[in-house]
Amino acid sequence: MKLSIERAALLRSLNHVQSVVERRNTIPILSNVLLKAEDGVLSLSSTDMDLEINESVAADVSQPGATTAPAHTFHDIVRKFSGDSTIEMELNAEGTQITVKSGRSQFKLSCLPVADFPEISANALPSGFSIPASDLRALIDRTKFAMSTEETRYYLNGIYLHACESNGVDVLRAVATDGHRLARFEMPLPESAANMPGIIIPRKTILEVRKLIEDAADQINISLSENKIRFAFDHIVLTSKLIDGTFPDYGRVIPEGNDKIVEVDPKTFSSAIDRVSTISDEKSRALKITLNGKQMTLSANSPESGSATEEMEVNGNSSMEIGFNAKYLMDITSQLEGGCRLTLADSGSPTIIQDNSDTSSLYVLMPLRV
Repeated sequence: MKLSIERAALLRSLNHVQSVVERRNTIPILSNVLLKAEDGVLSLSSTDMDLEINESVAADVSQPGATTAPAHTFHDIVRKFSGDSTIEMELNAEGTQITVKSGRSQFKLSCLPVADFPEISANALPSGFSIPASDLRALIDRTKFAMSTEETRYYLNGIYLHACESNGVDVLRAVATDGHRLARFEMPLPESAANMPGIIIPRKTILEVRKLIEDAADQINISLSENKIRFAFDHIVLTSKLIDGTFPDYGRVIPEGNDKIVEVDPKTFSSAIDRVSTISDEKSRALKITLNGKQMTLSANSPESGSATEEMEVNGNSSMEIGFNAKYLMDITSQLEGGCRLTLADSGSPTIIQDNSDTSSLYVLMPLRV
């Protein structure tokens, strides 16, 4: 294998593929990136056995071939080369060492056999549809913060994606919950998605996809089966295993009888929460909200730090007290743009939070005793 490639193009691809590679690996080949050069293209692949990223980049290939190189070391080397340089790569005859050169710098990296590199993306994925990149970004951003990190309830460690009906319209719905809060986002069902299975996309996959599509082209092609999902766009293909579990019946935790409605500007509300919660207990992050007609009072107390209160005007006519985790509340209010509507029942019941100007999102937050 012998080729030359622009440093900027190689670094961009390495930034994508090396992020999947775990820093500590008991299986040596999983620390490496697979490099395949042929027909003017260098393909880079990495995997952790649950998630695989493959990206293609243009290169001047004078001798086709394939090898694997240490992902993080290779990335660091390329990152430290000068900005507009050209990088030359050549594999030795035995296939055990690759030389990486740029200017007067030269590195020799040990390689592992290509045959040892695992592949998780070989199987066919029967269902598929396309979605605008902007919609996928919104879907992830509006729900990812509510994903659980609790290992015992592994089926909550991701986003549940499924087709369903909402107010007589077919929608694609994403739901995430950690038991304390729930985030739901829906959009019109894409063509060809009607028969898709309900799937749980793992947390790591969600975070990697979100990074990759930050500057993605218009359409993201999604293919899936009962146990795998694939995202394809530009010159990138990400394939991931799905969580093998049953997502709970989330509809049961969305209250229907809440009758107290309070409307407030989300930015003003979020800033006030941020200020008052400075004093709250580090562990519980408890914040008390007192409603009295058109006035809301936010308060927090800490035995070590003292107390804080802030008053603000709201649109409502309810009187009650309720407590929330301040961080959870801010996670939700940061997603709202047009207006924040809280629909409450009492101090012990879950509260619904919605954006006045956007009905695609719905959030449920469990109260705290304060």
